[in-house]
Amino acid sequence: MSDKETQNTKPEDDNSKESLTNRRRRKRREQNDQSQQGGDDGENELIEKLVAVNRVTKVVKGGKRMGFATLVVVGDRKGRVGYGSGKAREVPDAIKKATESAKRRMKRIPLREGRTIHHDVKGVFGAGRVVLRTAPAGTGVIAGGPMRAVFEALGIQDVVAKSVGSSNPHNMVKATFAALESMTSPRHVASRRGKKVGDILGKKPGDNQKAEAA
Repeated sequence: MSDKETQNTKPEDDNSKESLTNRRRRKRREQNDQSQQGGDDGENELIEKLVAVNRVTKVVKGGKRMGFATLVVVGDRKGRVGYGSGKAREVPDAIKKATESAKRRMKRIPLREGRTIHHDVKGVFGAGRVVLRTAPAGTGVIAGGPMRAVFEALGIQDVVAKSVGSSNPHNMVKATFAALESMTSPRHVASRRGKKVGDILGKKPGDNQKAEAA
């Protein structure tokens, strides 16, 4: 009887193990599906700007291999923006790689009233040099080429920008990001100094709420 009982219990143990592994796999699939759905909802709000497409050549043992290099800027028009580059044999594949890289490198940039930068700032990257100036409401985006793509993806509505260095799109975009990242908001300065926003801006006590809202 003992031998029969042991023989009968073995298949049951195997079945229980299989059912447990199946449940775990099913749970992982459900979690992956939920995460993908959540990511799709966030990605639908992003806009993509193709800044540059270049033809590149790679020398291999059998000869030259032709390909494409792309530069893409991605943003949500609400203060988050990123850039990325990608290389592939075909343009769509290169754009896809650059877009994925840009989404991974997105950063939060503080904006004044959600439409312009807080103060004038300069940015340098390699031979690229840019100057960004704050502008009153209604001015629009006065910038060209790669810088305009960054501002539109970021959500800036009023700004005056000029490139005074290299016209290479990669240098211009990276210099623009360097300028935006070096910018500080009154709220950040106030928290760093342990003061109120109104004290930093030199406004009256009654204007603190307006300043903090900006």
